[in-house]
Amino acid sequence: MRTDSEIQKDVMDEFRWEALLNASEIGVAVKHGIVTLTGSVDTYTKKLAAENAAKNVVGVKAVAENIDVKLTSYGKRNDTEIAEAVINALKWHTAVKEDKVKIKVEDGWVSLEGEVEWEFQKTAARSTVENLSGVVGITNNIKIKPQVGATDLKKKISAAYHRNATIDAEKITLDVVGGKVTLRGKVRSYAEKKDAETAAWLAPGVDKVENNLEIDTEVYAY
Repeated sequence: MRTDSEIQKDVMDEFRWEALLNASEIGVAVKHGIVTLTGSVDTYTKKLAAENAAKNVVGVKAVAENIDVKLTSYGKRNDTEIAEAVINALKWHTAVKEDKVKIKVEDGWVSLEGEVEWEFQKTAARSTVENLSGVVGITNNIKIKPQVGATDLKKKISAAYHRNATIDAEKITLDVVGGKVTLRGKVRSYAEKKDAETAAWLAPGVDKVENNLEIDTEVYAY
């Protein structure tokens, strides 16, 4: 099992490897495999990059992200300008029908609401906003309309796990009630845990994923 100091070093090295980030801006603390990130960055994109970089490190069980976004004068835009930029960005995104998404902007924080058919459309709406100048945070309240029954949903997700080279499908159990999917079992890393959750979200009609997978590297040691 990896020590907290080893994980901390690797997270910091990962930040130095990521061209978008300045490692000196971000503090890293690790306790029992849980990484806490602090500090401030000048764009929301950097905040997300730091979180994702930490999650990719072996041994990380969870990430508590407390990074603030403090815009420079160059990056600041008023809420009207941000709202207009969001609307225009959604219009050009083929995966998202802009008439299905409602937008609210308050002090640079963007809230998305509406109803779509697939999780990838909900994710696409968020990713479209993430890189826009002036955005300091996003709340994605877009809902997904159920399309298939629970039995079919379970079969589709299970089949997706067996196709995925990074997921040990035999170690994961699925419970499906309506559009809610609950994952249980053991995985080898945070990355595998996240891959399993992502694969579940890709199934049509999933509106919630409860990821109760446990990270246990010792089970897979050889």
